[in-house]
Amino acid sequence: MTHGTHQTRYNRRQLLALAAGAAAASPLTALAQAQTSFATRPVRVVVPFAAGGATDVITRVLGERMAQRFGQAVVVDNKPGAAGLIAGEAVVKSAPDGMTALLGTTSTMLTNKYLYKKTPYDPLAELTPLVRVCLAPIALVVTADTPAQNLQEFMAWIRTQKGKLTYGSYGIGSHGQLACTTLSEVAGADMTHVAYKGEAPMVQDLLGGQVKIGMGSLLSLKAHIDSGKLRALAVTGPRRVPLLSEVPTFAEAGYPQDALSIVGWLAIAGPRGMPADVARQWAAAANYAVASREGMARIIAAGFVPVDDDTPEKFARLWAQEAPIWGRLLQAAGVQPS
Repeated sequence: MTHGTHQTRYNRRQLLALAAGAAAASPLTALAQAQTSFATRPVRVVVPFAAGGATDVITRVLGERMAQRFGQAVVVDNKPGAAGLIAGEAVVKSAPDGMTALLGTTSTMLTNKYLYKKTPYDPLAELTPLVRVCLAPIALVVTADTPAQNLQEFMAWIRTQKGKLTYGSYGIGSHGQLACTTLSEVAGADMTHVAYKGEAPMVQDLLGGQVKIGMGSLLSLKAHIDSGKLRALAVTGPRRVPLLSEVPTFAEAGYPQDALSIVGWLAIAGPRGMPADVARQWAAAANYAVASREGMARIIAAGFVPVDDDTPEKFARLWAQEAPIWGRLLQAAGVQPS
Protein backbone atom coordinates (compact mmCIF):
# COMPACT_ATOMS: atom_id res chain seq x y z
CA MET A 1 0.00 0.00 0.00
CA THR A 2 1.29 3.43 -0.88
CA HIS A 3 0.47 6.61 1.03
CA GLY A 4 1.73 9.64 -0.88
CA THR A 5 3.67 9.57 -4.09
CA HIS A 6 7.21 9.98 -2.78
CA GLN A 7 9.35 10.30 0.29
CA THR A 8 9.65 13.90 1.40
CA ARG A 9 12.28 15.14 3.82
CA TYR A 10 11.86 18.48 5.50
CA ASN A 11 13.65 19.84 8.49
CA ARG A 12 12.05 22.27 10.91
CA ARG A 13 13.75 25.34 9.44
CA GLN A 14 12.64 24.46 5.90
CA LEU A 15 9.03 23.94 6.95
CA LEU A 16 8.92 27.18 8.88
CA ALA A 17 10.45 28.98 5.91
CA LEU A 18 7.78 27.52 3.64
CA ALA A 19 5.09 28.63 6.05
CA ALA A 20 6.56 32.11 6.30
CA GLY A 21 6.75 32.33 2.52
CA ALA A 22 3.13 31.30 2.17
CA ALA A 23 2.13 33.88 4.74
CA ALA A 24 4.08 36.60 2.95
CA ALA A 25 2.54 35.67 -0.39
CA SER A 26 -1.03 36.35 0.70
CA PRO A 27 -2.64 39.10 2.81
CA LEU A 28 -3.86 36.60 5.39
CA THR A 29 -6.11 38.58 7.68
CA ALA A 30 -7.89 40.93 5.29
CA LEU A 31 -8.43 38.31 2.61
CA ALA A 32 -9.46 35.65 5.10
CA GLN A 33 -12.09 37.83 6.71
CA ALA A 34 -13.49 38.69 3.29
CA GLN A 35 -14.57 35.07 2.70
CA THR A 36 -18.27 34.24 2.78
CA SER A 37 -18.86 32.04 5.81
CA PHE A 38 -21.62 29.71 7.03
CA ALA A 39 -20.82 30.76 10.61
CA THR A 40 -23.49 32.96 12.19
CA ARG A 41 -22.25 32.52 15.77
CA PRO A 42 -19.12 31.15 17.51
CA VAL A 43 -18.08 27.78 16.06
CA ARG A 44 -17.52 24.86 18.45
CA VAL A 45 -14.70 22.35 18.06
CA VAL A 46 -15.03 19.33 20.35
CA VAL A 47 -11.77 17.72 21.47
CA PRO A 48 -11.79 14.21 23.04
CA PHE A 49 -8.90 15.03 25.39
CA ALA A 50 -8.35 17.18 28.47
CA ALA A 51 -7.13 20.75 28.20
CA GLY A 52 -3.36 21.17 28.03
CA GLY A 53 -2.51 18.08 25.98
CA ALA A 54 -0.91 18.22 22.53
CA THR A 55 -4.18 17.81 20.62
CA ASP A 56 -5.90 20.48 22.71
CA VAL A 57 -3.04 22.96 22.27
CA ILE A 58 -2.91 22.38 18.51
CA THR A 59 -6.68 22.83 18.28
CA ARG A 60 -6.52 26.17 20.10
CA VAL A 61 -3.69 27.48 17.90
CA LEU A 62 -5.49 26.41 14.73
CA GLY A 63 -8.80 27.71 16.07
CA GLU A 64 -7.42 31.24 16.32
CA ARG A 65 -6.49 31.18 12.64
CA MET A 66 -9.67 29.40 11.50
CA ALA A 67 -11.69 32.13 13.21
CA GLN A 68 -10.21 34.59 10.69
CA ARG A 69 -11.73 32.56 7.87
CA PHE A 70 -15.07 31.98 9.57
CA GLY A 71 -15.49 35.54 10.81
CA GLN A 72 -16.54 34.05 14.17
CA ALA A 73 -14.68 32.86 17.25
CA VAL A 74 -13.76 29.18 17.45
CA VAL A 75 -14.53 27.74 20.89
CA VAL A 76 -12.70 24.58 22.03
CA ASP A 77 -14.94 22.20 23.99
CA ASN A 78 -12.95 19.51 25.84
CA LYS A 79 -14.89 16.27 26.38
CA PRO A 80 -12.38 13.62 27.49
CA GLY A 81 -13.20 10.05 28.47
CA ALA A 82 -14.50 6.74 27.13
CA ALA A 83 -11.73 6.50 24.50
CA GLY A 84 -13.06 9.57 22.71
CA LEU A 85 -16.60 8.25 22.40
CA ILE A 86 -18.12 11.01 24.57
CA ALA A 87 -16.74 13.74 22.31
CA GLY A 88 -17.69 11.86 19.15
CA GLU A 89 -21.25 11.29 20.33
CA ALA A 90 -21.66 15.00 21.09
CA VAL A 91 -20.73 15.86 17.50
CA VAL A 92 -22.78 13.07 15.95
CA LYS A 93 -25.87 14.39 17.74
CA SER A 94 -25.29 18.00 16.69
CA ALA A 95 -26.91 19.72 13.73
CA PRO A 96 -25.00 19.31 10.41
CA ASP A 97 -24.82 23.06 9.85
CA GLY A 98 -21.06 23.39 10.31
CA MET A 99 -21.32 25.02 13.72
CA THR A 100 -19.96 21.94 15.54
CA ALA A 101 -17.03 19.72 14.56
CA LEU A 102 -14.75 17.14 16.12
CA LEU A 103 -10.96 17.42 16.11
CA GLY A 104 -9.80 13.94 16.99
CA THR A 105 -7.43 11.12 16.17
CA THR A 106 -7.47 7.97 14.09
CA SER A 107 -8.60 6.03 17.14
CA THR A 108 -11.51 8.32 18.02
CA MET A 109 -12.68 8.56 14.40
CA LEU A 110 -11.83 5.16 13.00
CA THR A 111 -10.29 2.29 15.00
CA ASN A 112 -12.71 2.48 17.95
CA LYS A 113 -15.14 0.79 15.58
CA TYR A 114 -12.97 -2.34 15.74
CA LEU A 115 -11.90 -2.13 19.40
CA TYR A 116 -15.32 -2.09 21.06
CA LYS A 117 -18.29 -4.41 20.61
CA LYS A 118 -20.77 -1.65 21.38
CA THR A 119 -20.31 2.04 20.69
CA PRO A 120 -22.91 4.83 20.77
CA TYR A 121 -22.27 5.59 17.10
CA ASP A 122 -20.46 4.29 14.03
CA PRO A 123 -17.81 6.88 13.11
CA LEU A 124 -17.61 5.70 9.50
CA ALA A 125 -21.36 6.07 9.02
CA GLU A 126 -22.22 9.01 11.27
CA LEU A 127 -19.35 11.45 10.81
CA THR A 128 -18.50 13.54 7.75
CA PRO A 129 -14.74 13.59 7.09
CA LEU A 130 -13.66 17.19 6.55
CA VAL A 131 -9.88 17.57 6.61
CA ARG A 132 -6.68 16.20 8.15
CA VAL A 133 -4.46 18.72 9.91
CA CYS A 134 -1.41 16.52 10.48
CA LEU A 135 -0.04 13.00 10.34
CA ALA A 136 0.82 11.33 13.66
CA PRO A 137 3.65 8.86 13.04
CA ILE A 138 5.21 6.74 15.79
CA ALA A 139 8.83 5.69 16.18
CA LEU A 140 10.51 2.36 16.90
CA VAL A 141 13.10 2.83 19.65
CA VAL A 142 15.56 0.57 21.44
CA THR A 143 17.62 1.12 24.56
CA ALA A 144 21.18 2.40 24.18
CA ASP A 145 22.72 -0.95 25.13
CA THR A 146 20.93 -2.74 22.28
CA PRO A 147 23.38 -3.86 19.55
CA ALA A 148 21.17 -2.69 16.66
CA GLN A 149 22.19 0.68 15.17
CA ASN A 150 19.61 0.63 12.36
CA LEU A 151 16.50 -1.26 11.31
CA GLN A 152 18.37 -3.89 9.29
CA GLU A 153 20.55 -4.73 12.29
CA PHE A 154 17.48 -4.73 14.52
CA MET A 155 15.73 -7.30 12.35
CA ALA A 156 18.83 -9.49 12.30
CA TRP A 157 19.17 -9.18 16.09
CA ILE A 158 15.58 -10.09 16.97
CA ARG A 159 15.82 -13.06 14.60
CA THR A 160 18.68 -14.47 16.69
CA GLN A 161 16.74 -13.87 19.93
CA LYS A 162 13.64 -15.83 19.00
CA GLY A 163 11.18 -16.09 21.88
CA LYS A 164 13.37 -14.09 24.27
CA LEU A 165 12.40 -10.47 23.64
CA THR A 166 9.54 -8.28 24.80
CA TYR A 167 8.39 -4.97 23.39
CA GLY A 168 6.25 -2.24 24.89
CA SER A 169 3.38 -0.25 23.44
CA TYR A 170 0.94 2.25 24.90
CA GLY A 171 -1.98 -0.20 24.91
CA ILE A 172 -3.75 -3.20 23.43
CA GLY A 173 -4.73 -2.45 19.84
CA SER A 174 -2.31 0.48 19.63
CA HIS A 175 -0.44 1.20 16.43
CA GLY A 176 2.75 0.29 18.28
CA GLN A 177 1.45 -3.20 18.93
CA LEU A 178 0.38 -3.66 15.31
CA ALA A 179 3.74 -2.47 13.95
CA CYS A 180 5.84 -4.59 16.30
CA THR A 181 3.66 -7.63 15.66
CA THR A 182 4.45 -7.22 11.96
CA LEU A 183 8.19 -6.86 12.59
CA SER A 184 8.15 -9.93 14.82
CA GLU A 185 6.33 -11.98 12.19
CA VAL A 186 8.64 -10.87 9.36
CA ALA A 187 11.72 -11.79 11.41
CA GLY A 188 10.18 -14.91 12.95
CA ALA A 189 11.21 -13.48 16.32
CA ASP A 190 8.17 -14.49 18.41
CA MET A 191 8.40 -11.32 20.53
CA THR A 192 6.04 -10.81 23.47
CA HIS A 193 3.86 -7.72 23.73
CA VAL A 194 3.75 -5.74 26.98
CA ALA A 195 0.75 -3.41 26.90
CA TYR A 196 1.03 -0.32 29.09
CA LYS A 197 -1.72 2.06 30.12
CA GLY A 198 -0.33 5.00 28.21
CA GLU A 199 3.06 6.11 27.03
CA ALA A 200 4.50 7.45 30.29
CA PRO A 201 4.84 4.06 32.05
CA MET A 202 6.15 2.46 28.85
CA VAL A 203 8.88 5.10 28.52
CA GLN A 204 9.74 4.70 32.22
CA ASP A 205 10.31 0.96 31.75
CA LEU A 206 12.37 1.57 28.62
CA LEU A 207 14.62 3.96 30.54
CA GLY A 208 14.81 1.48 33.43
CA GLY A 209 15.72 -1.40 31.13
CA GLN A 210 12.67 -3.54 31.91
CA VAL A 211 11.96 -3.62 28.18
CA LYS A 212 14.46 -2.90 25.41
CA ILE A 213 12.07 -2.24 22.51
CA GLY A 214 9.15 0.14 22.28
CA MET A 215 7.04 2.23 19.94
CA GLY A 216 5.48 5.56 20.73
CA SER A 217 4.97 9.18 19.78
CA LEU A 218 7.88 11.49 19.12
CA LEU A 219 6.53 13.89 21.73
CA SER A 220 7.13 11.31 24.48
CA LEU A 221 10.37 9.87 23.09
CA LYS A 222 12.29 12.82 21.60
CA ALA A 223 14.05 14.05 24.77
CA HIS A 224 15.32 10.55 25.54
CA ILE A 225 16.45 10.04 21.95
CA ASP A 226 18.34 13.34 22.11
CA SER A 227 19.97 12.35 25.41
CA GLY A 228 21.20 9.07 23.92
CA LYS A 229 19.22 6.89 26.34
CA LEU A 230 17.02 5.62 23.51
CA ARG A 231 17.86 5.05 19.84
CA ALA A 232 15.27 5.68 17.12
CA LEU A 233 15.45 3.23 14.22
CA ALA A 234 12.44 4.07 12.01
CA VAL A 235 9.15 5.94 11.87
CA THR A 236 5.79 4.94 10.42
CA GLY A 237 4.09 6.74 7.56
CA PRO A 238 4.86 7.96 4.05
CA ARG A 239 7.43 10.64 4.90
CA ARG A 240 10.04 11.55 7.45
CA VAL A 241 9.10 13.53 10.53
CA PRO A 242 10.49 17.08 10.76
CA LEU A 243 11.29 16.69 14.46
CA LEU A 244 13.42 13.59 13.74
CA SER A 245 14.37 14.13 10.12
CA GLU A 246 17.50 11.94 10.24
CA VAL A 247 15.43 8.82 11.02
CA PRO A 248 14.11 6.92 7.96
CA THR A 249 10.60 5.67 7.44
CA PHE A 250 10.09 1.91 7.60
CA ALA A 251 9.42 1.91 3.85
CA GLU A 252 12.71 3.71 3.18
CA ALA A 253 14.48 1.11 5.29
CA GLY A 254 12.98 -1.71 3.23
CA TYR A 255 9.85 -2.62 5.18
CA PRO A 256 6.72 -1.30 3.38
CA GLN A 257 4.15 -3.54 5.11
CA ASP A 258 0.76 -1.99 5.87
CA ALA A 259 1.27 -1.74 9.64
CA LEU A 260 4.52 0.14 9.05
CA SER A 261 3.44 2.34 6.12
CA ILE A 262 0.07 3.42 7.48
CA VAL A 263 0.02 6.38 9.82
CA GLY A 264 -2.35 7.91 12.31
CA TRP A 265 -3.61 11.46 11.97
CA LEU A 266 -5.31 14.37 13.67
CA ALA A 267 -8.32 15.44 11.67
CA ILE A 268 -11.59 17.32 11.71
CA ALA A 269 -14.97 15.71 11.11
CA GLY A 270 -18.55 16.90 11.33
CA PRO A 271 -21.89 15.19 11.81
CA ARG A 272 -23.45 13.21 8.99
CA GLY A 273 -25.26 15.29 6.38
CA MET A 274 -23.05 18.36 6.41
CA PRO A 275 -23.47 20.29 3.11
CA ALA A 276 -20.56 20.05 0.67
CA ASP A 277 -19.96 23.80 0.57
CA VAL A 278 -19.73 23.96 4.36
CA ALA A 279 -17.32 21.00 4.35
CA ARG A 280 -15.12 22.81 1.84
CA GLN A 281 -15.09 25.93 4.02
CA TRP A 282 -13.89 23.86 6.96
CA ALA A 283 -11.10 22.35 4.86
CA ALA A 284 -10.02 25.74 3.52
CA ALA A 285 -9.98 27.22 7.03
CA ALA A 286 -7.96 24.30 8.42
CA ASN A 287 -5.43 24.37 5.56
CA TYR A 288 -5.04 28.12 6.09
CA ALA A 289 -4.48 27.63 9.83
CA VAL A 290 -1.97 24.78 9.42
CA ALA A 291 0.02 26.78 6.85
CA SER A 292 0.32 29.73 9.24
CA ARG A 293 3.66 30.15 10.96
CA GLU A 294 2.16 29.47 14.38
CA GLY A 295 0.14 26.47 13.25
CA MET A 296 3.05 24.79 11.52
CA ALA A 297 5.46 25.49 14.38
CA ARG A 298 3.11 24.00 16.96
CA ILE A 299 2.40 20.88 14.90
CA ILE A 300 6.11 20.25 14.25
CA ALA A 301 7.01 20.80 17.91
CA ALA A 302 4.47 18.12 18.89
CA GLY A 303 6.24 15.58 16.65
CA PHE A 304 3.62 15.57 13.90
CA VAL A 305 3.80 16.17 10.14
CA PRO A 306 1.67 19.15 8.96
CA VAL A 307 -0.98 18.62 6.27
CA ASP A 308 -2.09 21.89 4.68
CA ASP A 309 -3.49 20.71 1.35
CA ASP A 310 -6.30 18.31 2.26
CA THR A 311 -9.89 18.35 0.98
CA PRO A 312 -13.07 16.62 2.18
CA GLU A 313 -12.96 14.41 -0.92
CA LYS A 314 -9.35 13.34 -0.41
CA PHE A 315 -9.89 12.69 3.28
CA ALA A 316 -13.08 10.70 2.63
CA ARG A 317 -11.26 8.47 0.12
CA LEU A 318 -8.38 7.91 2.54
CA TRP A 319 -10.77 7.19 5.41
CA ALA A 320 -12.62 4.56 3.36
CA GLN A 321 -9.33 3.05 2.14
CA GLU A 322 -7.67 2.85 5.55
CA ALA A 323 -10.61 1.65 7.67
CA PRO A 324 -10.49 -2.00 6.50
CA ILE A 325 -6.68 -2.00 6.71
CA TRP A 326 -6.79 -1.03 10.40
CA GLY A 327 -9.50 -3.65 10.93
CA ARG A 328 -7.38 -6.36 9.29
CA LEU A 329 -4.28 -5.39 11.26
CA LEU A 330 -6.13 -5.51 14.56
CA GLN A 331 -7.60 -8.89 13.70
CA ALA A 332 -4.20 -10.25 12.61
CA ALA A 333 -2.67 -9.08 15.90
CA GLY A 334 -5.32 -11.04 17.79
CA VAL A 335 -7.00 -7.96 19.28
CA GLN A 336 -10.51 -8.87 20.38
CA PRO A 337 -13.22 -6.19 20.70
CA SER A 338 -14.03 -5.53 24.33
